[in-house]
Amino acid sequence: MSATVSDHVLQRLREWGVDQVFGYPGDGINGLLAAWGRADDQPRFVQSRHEEMSALQAVGYAKFSGRLGVCAATSGPGAIHLLNGLYDAKLDHVPVLAIIGQTHRSAMGGSYQQEVDLHSLFKDVASEFLETVNVPEQLPNVLDRAIRTACARRCPTAVIIPGDVQELEYSAPTHEFKMVPSSLGRGSWTTVPSEESVRRAAEILNSGDKVAILVGQGAAGARPEVERLAGLLGAGVAKALLGKDVLSDELPYVTGSIGLLGTRPSYELMRDCDTLLTIGSSFPYSQFLPEYGKARAVQIDVDPHMVGLRYPYEVNLVGDAKATLERLIPLIEAGRGREWYDTVCDNVRHWRDVLERRAAVPADPVNPEYVTRTLDALLPDNAVVTSDSGSTANWYARHLTMRDGMRGSLSGTLATMGCAVPYAIGAKFAHPDRPVVALVGDGAMQMNGLSELITAAKYRDRWEDPRLVVAVFNNQDLNQVTWEMRAMEGAPSFLPSQELPDVRYADFARSLGLTGVRVEQPEEVEAAWRTALAADGPAVLDFRTDPAVPPVPPHATWDQIEATATAVLKGDADRAAMVRQGFKAKVQEFLPGREKK
Repeated sequence: MSATVSDHVLQRLREWGVDQVFGYPGDGINGLLAAWGRADDQPRFVQSRHEEMSALQAVGYAKFSGRLGVCAATSGPGAIHLLNGLYDAKLDHVPVLAIIGQTHRSAMGGSYQQEVDLHSLFKDVASEFLETVNVPEQLPNVLDRAIRTACARRCPTAVIIPGDVQELEYSAPTHEFKMVPSSLGRGSWTTVPSEESVRRAAEILNSGDKVAILVGQGAAGARPEVERLAGLLGAGVAKALLGKDVLSDELPYVTGSIGLLGTRPSYELMRDCDTLLTIGSSFPYSQFLPEYGKARAVQIDVDPHMVGLRYPYEVNLVGDAKATLERLIPLIEAGRGREWYDTVCDNVRHWRDVLERRAAVPADPVNPEYVTRTLDALLPDNAVVTSDSGSTANWYARHLTMRDGMRGSLSGTLATMGCAVPYAIGAKFAHPDRPVVALVGDGAMQMNGLSELITAAKYRDRWEDPRLVVAVFNNQDLNQVTWEMRAMEGAPSFLPSQELPDVRYADFARSLGLTGVRVEQPEEVEAAWRTALAADGPAVLDFRTDPAVPPVPPHATWDQIEATATAVLKGDADRAAMVRQGFKAKVQEFLPGREKK
């Protein structure tokens, strides 16, 4: 039997080193599915419960493997479902290829079933490369360019293949006019800035007495160089959330996350510094960076389109973080005073003490900070951690100590709900020999996490280390938005939009043959974590957490927190008084012995 276009698609993916494709079946990709059957499921087809989950699994796989993530979906509704996950890839700069079915060419333009204008639909999310394969000879060039572009520009790309084209006999492009040949491989390269710009950057950094460094995911390959530079400059290092695993939080000068979900020492680092170096980050919240005109600044980023966006940098070094730092470090003068460094380290020690005490504050029934704090001490050194969006991201950002060898991520720029569980599944396929922990709010769990537990159960035997722990912060509230309403609008929670039903998540897990534990008292928390981390397969922990524990921003004033507390549960005087008392305790712990500003 002659090879079809679909057969060649799978062959080409294998030649590019693609191990699995995350997808969901449909008649728009029947030709591809038949080819998968002939190819003995190589690359492996990983079946999700929904196409959006397929895309998010591909994003998670790409983030944690450093390789291309691939997802596939049928025409019409299946293609539409991919969009949110692909936008997550676009906004977090992750290489993902989407292979999408389409109505037969003969039916196009006839308002046929599931006929959607896919080019209009995908022209933004896959703006770097989007093409439809209309004839077999077109396929290798289109597929190869889509893969090269996704990897080179760290973005999603899309290839659309009509159903009838999938089943055509494959014919390679010939050596003729208007044929476009192609080849495998994309090579490797390193972008470096000019010597002059590096020298100017060094002059700025050498002139600073109070240097702050901000790292993002673009600094991930330059950990030794960042540590060396921080030592020479006596600098503190803050981390954008996507760069949380770039440096170990055990280093005394690492101040942790920055921004609304960040730490107090990161806020103080940016507030008080006189020089800023940003490496591999497009951190968007400029209000958390130094005041304009107060600090001189330098940026390093490999993407020339992403430099100079957030702050008035004097020098923008366009280059790979590692290669650029290797050229910059020899020009940095050591031997500056330690007063700034000692202050940064003191702030970090103080903050860790504050976190410990905040986690110990009693709550009704369980303090979510205590849940995360307890996990921190139990995490294996090779663990991969994913976090969903919402209040859970606050506890991930502040309470988990990233040590060397650990990995962690979330939906950074899109901040989509429902990413943690599919990310975790993608992580398991990227690292089947490592334990994975997903921190999920009950809103995200009800949105799509419950269904993806079925996917985890389906593939548990494929993973060398079968542990995938899903921790649900069950507070029966869409908590982040609730607190935003209170803080920004001064309004109590609007229950019709915010209140969630109490789902028995652990019971559902047990119905799938997974480990499930419901936790309703603080004294049960540690045992539950230990049970899940020792399980021989996926486990779900249902933590009944208190929605009245606030994700206090690092720059919050007493007046803001008091006003927010007053709005909590308006009309219930006893409960409001209790919440205000809890707020007061948290503020006193937040800045003990310091001016409450």
